[in-house]
Amino acid sequence: MSPVHEVLTSLASGAVVIHDLTAPLSADTPTLVLPEPFANLIDFSIEQVSAYNEPGPYWKHHNIHTGEHIGTHIDAPIHWISGREGKDVSQLDPARLVGPAVVLDFSAEAAADPDFLIDIEHLVTWQEEHGAFPANSWLLFRTGWDQHGHDQQAFLNLDENGSHTPGFTADCAKWIAEELDISGIGVETVGIDAGNAGALNPPFPMHYFLLGADKYGITSLKNLDKLPTHGAMIVVAPLPIVGGTGAPARVLAMVQK
Repeated sequence: MSPVHEVLTSLASGAVVIHDLTAPLSADTPTLVLPEPFANLIDFSIEQVSAYNEPGPYWKHHNIHTGEHIGTHIDAPIHWISGREGKDVSQLDPARLVGPAVVLDFSAEAAADPDFLIDIEHLVTWQEEHGAFPANSWLLFRTGWDQHGHDQQAFLNLDENGSHTPGFTADCAKWIAEELDISGIGVETVGIDAGNAGALNPPFPMHYFLLGADKYGITSLKNLDKLPTHGAMIVVAPLPIVGGTGAPARVLAMVQK
């Protein structure tokens, strides 16, 4: 039996199950809000063109309008100034969009402090307990933030001092980008940086270091609590937009039952 046949047989028998890590995409999907003078992307919207009527008697179809970085999406290297000479989303290597998924649970820390920042020592300690991160893996950071995915205000957690969502220290972002042989990271929040990351040095360090190192980021994930710490396989399927800095993506995980 070939390896591919083994996977298909396991799916057919139910020995392997698929979990959808993608947040539904609609006009209600929480989106990033940048302060002035920065420009924001348009939110997702859908426009009916026909519905089994005169404009299209046998079919129903729509136009969609959306920014690249809306909902569950991937950040390509050219999204950030540090990766401006890198790949657009249509050029991402498919072999790096499928790989081992490693789930790191920081939900307790984020519940205690929404501004919690993951540091190098957290990841070193994890590896001491569980082993090294596999090559080509995706590190998925569970913070419990997907529980707010239905509520824009709670999801962004904005006040007069800015947004308060968990993320990474600048040192940790640099270490992940330069020291780990991974394909990318995934988070449950609206972006791969913490809500207050504009105040770090450099600003938005996960964007700066990760994308500058030809690694990728995916955001607004959900259902990470259904995955094991390690042993799952992730499939990241973005729209291959030529010249795109990112794209909405369907993200799936295969898990042994």
